Amino acid sequence: ATLALVFWLSSGPTPFWKKFFSWVPALLLCYFIPAFYNTVGLIDGEGSQLYYFASRALLPAALVLLTLSIDLKGILKLGPKLLFVFCAGTLGIVLGAIVSFQLMEWIHPPAVAGDTWKGMAALSGSWIGGGANMVAIREVYAVDATLFGQFAVVDVAIASTWMATLLFLANRSAQIDARSGADTRALDEMKQRVAAYEAANARIPTLTDLMVIIGLAFGVVGLAHAIATPLAAWFAAHVANAAQYSLDSAFVWVIVLSTLAGLGLSFTRVRHLENVGASRLGTVFLYFLIACIGMQMDFMKLAARPELLAIGVIWMLIHILVIWLAAKLVRAPLFYFAVGSQGNIGAAASAPVVAAAFHPSLAPVGVLLGTVGYATGTLIAYGLGQVLRMMAGQ
Repeated sequence: ATLALVFWLSSGPTPFWKKFFSWVPALLLCYFIPAFYNTVGLIDGEGSQLYYFASRALLPAALVLLTLSIDLKGILKLGPKLLFVFCAGTLGIVLGAIVSFQLMEWIHPPAVAGDTWKGMAALSGSWIGGGANMVAIREVYAVDATLFGQFAVVDVAIASTWMATLLFLANRSAQIDARSGADTRALDEMKQRVAAYEAANARIPTLTDLMVIIGLAFGVVGLAHAIATPLAAWFAAHVANAAQYSLDSAFVWVIVLSTLAGLGLSFTRVRHLENVGASRLGTVFLYFLIACIGMQMDFMKLAARPELLAIGVIWMLIHILVIWLAAKLVRAPLFYFAVGSQGNIGAAASAPVVAAAFHPSLAPVGVLLGTVGYATGTLIAYGLGQVLRMMAGQ
């Protein structure tokens, strides 16, 4: 009911709420209203089984639905420059995490002491992929709910500020491209091609479509659980350092198998389920999970840690620098820079918003790049987490 109310109000039923949500992201309320319920004792978030169900069933189902729509051929047609800039953005996130961790260790060691690296690993999942990846990494590394909440604040604050900056720049893209001498021919062709595909394929889902989407998602999740438990046990018994890399965790294998299954399905006709809203349903599952995470937070324990915000600012600045240099190197239009960055930072949830700010028909381009982030975010963030763990001496 809380999620429904937040989303209804964010649609702007009155001028007040429209203005309110232009400043306060709906995602933040989806985290913190359930946290308020838990803080005042209205609910018992830690005692509830809702989070366990959401993380073990809804999260992998969301990953399946968010990755099955990837069209690698379509992405390749977008041109090598866009892919180069997007990959540079991902590299910027990885480098940003390492550099910001090292700088803060020199400047203010307590900022990165203890389990801070776990929170940074979770945040990298969000900034490479999206909320589902952040939650997946949270489970993989067992990030404390309060620490996770603090990094959720860093995520929303910095990512929202950067997205607002990109939307501001989008209105001036023609002047910026003209001044930088960017080549916009491929972009103009892309607008026509994407608009034609969208018009030809989108349709209203039937009851059968919805049942197939749900059946496929949870069928894959059930199969992933069936394989993951004995697979984790095998690694625990036969691989010496399996625990160090979380290979003995059944949940880790559920996440990996669900993501790989979604990627595999993207090469079949199943990916056409995206035309009837597969990723939208996956996002619904994701928001249920976000609310369940919020239920475990306690505001009284959520002490202000400005040093975490400093880590996030340094991290984001390095990402921006790397992707700007990449765009400048290949004379890419501002659109490539903006959607390449937001495809990482905001993934399929907000990359289409930035893409549409340049031209309405370009929104699916943001979805395509965002789904690549969903597919790769968990794996790259997991590897980055291992690097940060070594830097932290654990």
